[in-house]
Amino acid sequence: MKKMSLVLAAVMTASMILSACGGSKPADPSASAGTTAAAGGETSAPAEAAGGLDLAVRVGPNPETIDPALNSAVDGANIIVHAFETLLIVDSENTIVPGQAESYEVSEDGLTYTFHLREGLKWSDGSPLTANDFVYSWKRLAAPETAAPYAADMLGYVKGFEGAAAGDGEALAVSAPDDNTFVVELSVPCIYFAKLVTHASMVPVQQASVEANGEQWSLAPETYISNGPLKMTEWVPGSHIVLAKNENYWNAEAVTLNTLKFALMEDTNSYYSAYQSGELSMIKQPPTEEIPTLKGAEDFHVEPSMGTYYIDFQNQKEPFNNPDVRKALSLAIDRDYVANTVMQGIYTPAKNFVGPGISDAKDGSFFADVTTEKNGGDFFNPSNYEADVAKAKELLAKAGYPDGQGFPTIEYMTNDAGYHKAVAEYLQSCWKEALGINTDIKVVEWATFTPTRRAGDYQVARDGWVYDYDDPSNMLNLMMSTSGNNNAKYSNPELDKLLNEANSTSNIEEHYEKLHQAENMILEDAAIAPVAYYNDFWLQDPKLKGTWHSPYGYWFFQYATME
Repeated sequence: MKKMSLVLAAVMTASMILSACGGSKPADPSASAGTTAAAGGETSAPAEAAGGLDLAVRVGPNPETIDPALNSAVDGANIIVHAFETLLIVDSENTIVPGQAESYEVSEDGLTYTFHLREGLKWSDGSPLTANDFVYSWKRLAAPETAAPYAADMLGYVKGFEGAAAGDGEALAVSAPDDNTFVVELSVPCIYFAKLVTHASMVPVQQASVEANGEQWSLAPETYISNGPLKMTEWVPGSHIVLAKNENYWNAEAVTLNTLKFALMEDTNSYYSAYQSGELSMIKQPPTEEIPTLKGAEDFHVEPSMGTYYIDFQNQKEPFNNPDVRKALSLAIDRDYVANTVMQGIYTPAKNFVGPGISDAKDGSFFADVTTEKNGGDFFNPSNYEADVAKAKELLAKAGYPDGQGFPTIEYMTNDAGYHKAVAEYLQSCWKEALGINTDIKVVEWATFTPTRRAGDYQVARDGWVYDYDDPSNMLNLMMSTSGNNNAKYSNPELDKLLNEANSTSNIEEHYEKLHQAENMILEDAAIAPVAYYNDFWLQDPKLKGTWHSPYGYWFFQYATME
């Protein structure tokens, strides 16, 4: 096997920096197969801690869960990535670098990954952390009783996953030959597996704490044992979570924080006031009515976030089980108006499902550009809304509801944050004016919204996805019938087959070609309705330094300093 540094190998498999940020696309992610990666770099944190900073921020409301296996929302993940660490991590340059594993190697056939853990790893309670902890945690993620939303997405191509998902706890092909070696066998090659390893659901959890406390283990500081740069010291539900420096973290000397307080505030005016008073040093999504005056201010930031804001139709419920109905409702949306007027230009109109900045097969190419070229245009044309409305009316009449006659009132479920309510009010007006359909808006608090949507207990709901790794499959796989994140309850055996073929080939051109076919199938069937491409916007004290924002929707504070 050829040897190379992990940082260099990571460039070949790394999550990309968005071109809109001025970054460049990584090399062919399949290039890491058959190579050994030795420890070649650490995080980009300062070598020595500046020390002692007590920081308070707001990145989301009360999370539904911070159990890494159960979480599927970016607000919970922002907490998890500070408390836990995966085998490989993504640094401030969006490069994969060593985390709990100081090196790894991939077999020539791309089917076996061997990770070598750092010596002397510990849990936050001081007890030893070994490769067996990863064996336990990945098997827990796959187990049906866990009901992890990400199980199939993260572990679906690990050998034995189907058996593990069916209840055979020993089927998953992960093992620990010794305390410092973790081996993963894949059933088929996965050209982006190193990227999956960095996901927040793939962290280890302490078996003793989980088994002794059951579902309650993640709800209290004394049982929320973690392995990352910070550890939980306080949680007041609906108020705040406090994390403190984890002295047992392998790189604790680099951590500059004393404490990090996550204010769990849902009311935009409340956390905006807290920021203005200096109580909080950073807030995600300030009040949208303040955006016009905030633009251009030193502390106002807008950066690309790789993701798509879309609408779920509950595909199993009438009349949304009719693709003509779904397509009519989707085409009736003026995406340019939503992005540039309702969302005040903070977001970008969606033209397809997969947005800009996601890689394609050829080095330097992007999936969205290739889509436009292959299809001779985009699925939605925001600049010609009238044509889309005319087609929408035809489809609705074809479905048996000319001018909306006989169509039941839609209940649209959303949470009241950012632009969500404003978008809901636009849809209410749009569907009435364009199609003659009435809509009732149901606003639900965040902690209730996500489980209700996941359970399919709605008619139409707002949704969105920020990528976990740089591959279109991460978005398109949401529509697989087996995905725990398929909130639309869409089921299409042809799509499942196509995506499974795309994700199990070692041929990079075939991988992307099948993903293009899958995207077209999803859009033609109107499984969901893409509306806009995400950007993150936030306010941050200009004196706060050493933090960074990831295009995957995370903020990192563990190396922060205050001038």
